Amino acid sequence: MCGIIGILNNKEAKTKIKTALAMLKNRGQDASNSLEINKNSFFGHTLHAVVNHVEQPLQGDGTLITNCEIYNWKELSEKYDLNAKNDAEFLLKFLDKYSLEKLDELDGVYAFAYHNKNKIYLVRDIIGVKPLCFSYTTDDFMFSSEGKVLEKIGCIDIQELNPRKIMVYDLISKKFSFETRPFFKIEPEHKQDYNFIKKELNNCLNKAIKKRLPNQKVALLFSGGIDSTYIAHYLKENDIEFTCYTTVLDTDTAIPEDLVYAKKIAKELNLNHKIRRIKIEEIPNYLKKIVPLIEDSNVTKVGVALTFYLACEMAKKDGCKVIFSGLGSEEIFAGYERHKQSGSINQECISGLIKMYERDLYRDDVLCMDNKLELRLPFLDKELVDFSLKIPTEFKIKNSFGKHIFREIALENGIKKEYSFRKKKAAQYGSRIDNSLGRLAKRNGFRYKSEYLRSFYPTHNLKLGVLFSSGKDSTSAAHIMYKQNYELTCLITLKPDNPDSYMFQTAGTELVELQAEAIELPIIIQNTKGIKEEELEDLEKAIIKAKEGYKIEGVVSGALFSTYQRNRIEKICDKLGLKIFSPLWHKPQEKHMQEVINNGFEAILTKIAADGLNKTWLGKRIDEKMINDLKKLHEKNKINIAFEGGEAETLVLDGPIFKKKIQLIKTRKVMNSNNEGVLIVDEAILVEK
Repeated sequence: MCGIIGILNNKEAKTKIKTALAMLKNRGQDASNSLEINKNSFFGHTLHAVVNHVEQPLQGDGTLITNCEIYNWKELSEKYDLNAKNDAEFLLKFLDKYSLEKLDELDGVYAFAYHNKNKIYLVRDIIGVKPLCFSYTTDDFMFSSEGKVLEKIGCIDIQELNPRKIMVYDLISKKFSFETRPFFKIEPEHKQDYNFIKKELNNCLNKAIKKRLPNQKVALLFSGGIDSTYIAHYLKENDIEFTCYTTVLDTDTAIPEDLVYAKKIAKELNLNHKIRRIKIEEIPNYLKKIVPLIEDSNVTKVGVALTFYLACEMAKKDGCKVIFSGLGSEEIFAGYERHKQSGSINQECISGLIKMYERDLYRDDVLCMDNKLELRLPFLDKELVDFSLKIPTEFKIKNSFGKHIFREIALENGIKKEYSFRKKKAAQYGSRIDNSLGRLAKRNGFRYKSEYLRSFYPTHNLKLGVLFSSGKDSTSAAHIMYKQNYELTCLITLKPDNPDSYMFQTAGTELVELQAEAIELPIIIQNTKGIKEEELEDLEKAIIKAKEGYKIEGVVSGALFSTYQRNRIEKICDKLGLKIFSPLWHKPQEKHMQEVINNGFEAILTKIAADGLNKTWLGKRIDEKMINDLKKLHEKNKINIAFEGGEAETLVLDGPIFKKKIQLIKTRKVMNSNNEGVLIVDEAILVEK
C-alpha cells in the first residue's frame, strides 16, 4: 500500500503537496516524490514497496501515481509485451497502450490517478479495497488516499470516490464527469451439482490466498472464527511462515470467547500465536489515536478498529509487511442474520458488498498503513466473489447455518466441525472490546457509547440526507444514525399524487414541513405522480437537490423488509456516488415497534387498510397495549406487527431528535370501508417540550 495525492489548478499547489506528502508518510516510507504535471498542478506519491522498488510518479506517454496490488501483472505484461518491472510500471504501460478499455482484465486492488492529454482519470478497484477521496471547487481539484490529508490542506467538501465510478477531470476546462463501471452479477446461477460447485469453490478459495502471498513472513488477524481459521490452515498446510495475532480485553470477569477458540485452534494446528490482552485503563489512550485516524466515531467501527489496530501493532514489531484478514466472507457466503431473512440471498450479498467501502475498507486500510502493513483480503478476490455470488442460495444457508458450503469445505479440508461450524461472533464482541467501551462510557459520565466516542472525534462522520415519510420507520432510522454520530443534514420527502404508491407514504405527509421545523432540519419536498418505476425519477431529482444543496455524502432509508424499495434506493444512491444506510433492515418487527416506544417516540396511526383494524385505530398511539393487540391479530390473520404489508401508516409527533413537539388541534377520520380509512390533520401546532 502507498499514498497518492494530487493538487490541480491551485496556486499554492507546490506548498500544499509538501504538506500532504508529510502527512502521507505513514502510508509509505520507502520513497516520497512529487511531480509538476501542468502549471499549478502536482502529483505526489509515498512508496510502501512490497514488489521491487520503483518510485513514483511514473512517466510514459502519460503520468501515473498508484496504490496497487495487481496479482496478474506478470501474465498481462507478457500477454501484451509490456516488459514491466512491477505492477505499478505495468499499469502505466497498460494505460498508455489501452487507456481504460481493458480495465476489467486487472485482477487485484488499486486506486490510481492517470494523466494524459490534459485529462485526469481517478479509478479504484470495483469493491473499493484501496481508498481514494477527492474535493472539488470551481477553481481547483484535489484528491488523496486519505480524507484527513485533504482536510489538512484546506479542503472542505471532501468525498470518497464511489468504486463503481471513474472520475474524469479536465485540467483546462476545470470540469469533471463520471463514468459508471458494471458491478458483479448474481446470474446466471451455477447449474452444476453441489459437489462440483463445492470443488470449484475450494479451488477459487485456495487461489485467492495463494496469489496474495508475498515472499516474506506474513501476519494473520486471528479470531478463532471459521474465516481466519481457514486461512491459517491453508498457510500451515503450504509451509508458509506466518504468525497469528489476537486481541482481547484483559478481564477477570469473563474469558473472551475469541481467546478461548483462538488458543484452542492454535494449539491443535501448532500455530505461532501471539495474544494482546489490553487492560480497560489502556483503551482511552488508544482511542485518542484510533478514532481520528479512521475519521469515524461509529461504535461498531471503533470496536473493530481497536481489536485490529492492536493486532497490527504486534505484527509491525515482528517485522511483518503484510497482514491477512478474513473480511468479506460473511458477504459472499451469506453469513449474517439479514441474509437468512432476505427474499433474495445473493442480492443481499451484492447489497453488502456495495456498502463495504464505507463500512469496513477505509477503516482497515488506514489502520494497517499506520502500522506499515499491507492488507490482504482473499475473500474479496475478484474471481472468488464472482463465482460465489452465483452459488444457489440453498447451498449457502442450511439448517440455520449461514456460509454452509464454505463450512463444509473447511470440514473436508481437515478443520474440525467444532471450528468449521462455530457461530458468527463479531470481533468487537468476541474480544469483549465492545463491553469495555460501554463501561468506559459510564465511568466518564456518558449515557451512550456513541457520546463517549464522539468526545475523541467531535466532527460528525458523514453528512446524511434522510428519506423522510413522516412515519416511525424513517424517523427511527434517522435517530439511529444520529446516535452513531452521523450528521443529519436535511430531510427528503416525496409527496405522491397516487395514494397507492409502491415507494412512498401518503398519509401524514401534510405535516412534514412542521416535523422538519420541530427537528430543526431543512426539508426538500418533491412532488411525484406516484406511478410505479416512474416515481424513481422524481426520487433521484430530490436526492440530487440534497447532494447539491446540502453536500450530503449518504442517504438514510427506513426500509425494514421491502426489498423492492431498498434495492431501488440503493441503485439511485450508487449511481450518484452516495452511501446508503438502512439501519432497520430486517430488524424483527416486534422489536422495532418496542424500540419506537422505548426510544420515546410518540407515533400515531394515520391510515389503516387491514382486516382487524377499524376506525377506532386511527389516531391511536403506538404503545404496549397496541403491540399486544397487534400480536393477537397476527396470530389470527397474520397481520404484520410493524405494518410492513401496508396494513397501516404512522405519523411521528415527538421523539428524541425533535426539539419541539407537534400538537394536533383538529383532525377528522375518513373511512372508505370498515377496515380502510385515513386520519386527516386539518390543524396542528408546535409546542415546547
